[in-house]
Amino acid sequence: MPYYRRVGDVPRKRHQLVRSSSGRRLAEELMGKEGFGGESSLLYHVGRPTAIVDAAEVPLDNVELTPNRPLLPRHFRTQKLTGGATDVALDRELLLGNDDVWIWWVVVARATSLQRCTVGDECYFVQRGRGTCESVFGALRVEEGDYLVIPASTTYRLVPDGQTPLSCLVLEARGHIELPDRYLSARGQLLEVAPLCERDLRGPEEPLVVEGEDVEVFVRGRATVTRHVYATHPFDVVGWDGCVYPFAFHIRDFEPIVKRFHAPPPVHQTFSGPDFVICSFVPRPFDFDPEAVPVPYHHANVDSDEVLFYAGGSFMSRRNAGIEAGSISLHPAGFVHGPQPGSVDAALGQAGTDELAVMVDTRRPLLIGPAGWAVEDPTYAWTWAGRGPREQR
Repeated sequence: MPYYRRVGDVPRKRHQLVRSSSGRRLAEELMGKEGFGGESSLLYHVGRPTAIVDAAEVPLDNVELTPNRPLLPRHFRTQKLTGGATDVALDRELLLGNDDVWIWWVVVARATSLQRCTVGDECYFVQRGRGTCESVFGALRVEEGDYLVIPASTTYRLVPDGQTPLSCLVLEARGHIELPDRYLSARGQLLEVAPLCERDLRGPEEPLVVEGEDVEVFVRGRATVTRHVYATHPFDVVGWDGCVYPFAFHIRDFEPIVKRFHAPPPVHQTFSGPDFVICSFVPRPFDFDPEAVPVPYHHANVDSDEVLFYAGGSFMSRRNAGIEAGSISLHPAGFVHGPQPGSVDAALGQAGTDELAVMVDTRRPLLIGPAGWAVEDPTYAWTWAGRGPREQR
C-alpha cells in the first residue's frame, strides 16, 4: 500500500510492552513484505496468533490446469457458474492459470469460513452484490464494481448482504499486487498523472474484535488447503498500524485517459502483479478527432495472453460475438484479434462507450481450468470469419 494507516489502540512505540484494559499483555504480529525489507503492518492481538491446536489437509478437487489446445481464442460464460460458496478456499471454480496467477470464479451465497492465502495477494472484482470483508484488520464494505485487494496471509471471510450473493472474479497472485511504479513518486505517493489517488482507496476504519476458542481457518497454498484450528479467534486484534492491509477501489473511480486518436491498453492499467497486469475499462469519450476510428485496431499479443472480463455495459467492439455481461474472453499470444465484423461501422459517429471491463494480461501462457472448459462457448473462435470451422462447412 502506498500510505500509512493507524486503526484502534496502538501504543506510542513499536515493540513496546502494552496491556489490554483487563491487564493482559497483548501479542504483536508483524505482517511484512519481502521479509523485513518491504512495507509492513504491526497488529496487536489479545491472544497468541501462533497458538495452533490442530491441523489437517483438506482434499481439493477440480484444480487441474490443461493447455489451450488447439491454440484458439476462447469465450467463457461465468453466468453458468452459479454454485453458492460457503468456503471461498474450497468452493472456488478455476477458470485459468499459470505459474504467476490463477483466475477463479466464486459465488458467495452466505458467510464464508475463515481463510487466508499463503501463495500471494488476492484481488477480488465484485461483479454483482454487496457485502463485507471481515479480517484481522477490521471490516471493509464492498459492492458491485469494487476491486478488493487482500494481502497474502491475511485471515478473512466474506459476508454477503441479505439474500443477494456476491459474484466475484478472483485473481490469486504468486506474489504481491501493487499500484504500478510509474504512478508513484520515489517515496510512494500517487502522482497527479495517475488515474487514481489515495482518496479513492478505502481500508478498514476500526478493529473487529471477536472472541472465540478452537476456531477453524482454511489455509490455501497453490492447489492445496490445510485446515488449522486456533486456540483463540484470529479477529482479536485491538489495533494495528502500517502500510499493509486489505483495501477496496471502485472501478468507476478510475479516471480514463483519452487521446485524439487511439490510446492503447497500458493507459488503463490499474494494478501490477508478478508478470501480469490488471487494467480497467470504464465509460469514457471515444477518440475525438473527426477521422479517428473509435474501436481498437486488430492486434496480436506477441508477448502475452489477454483475458477480458466483461462486467457490464455495452461492448461495441464485440458486436455479434456472443459477448455479454459476465463473459470472459481469452486471446492467447500468437492470435491476431480485434473488433468483430461490423463493429467499426457501428462505432463511427458515436460519442463514447459505457463499457465496464477488467483486463488481465499475463507474460506466461495461460492454461485452462475445469470451470473454464465447462462453460466455454465453442463458436467464439469463428466469429471473426462469420462461419464455423472448415470441417463443419
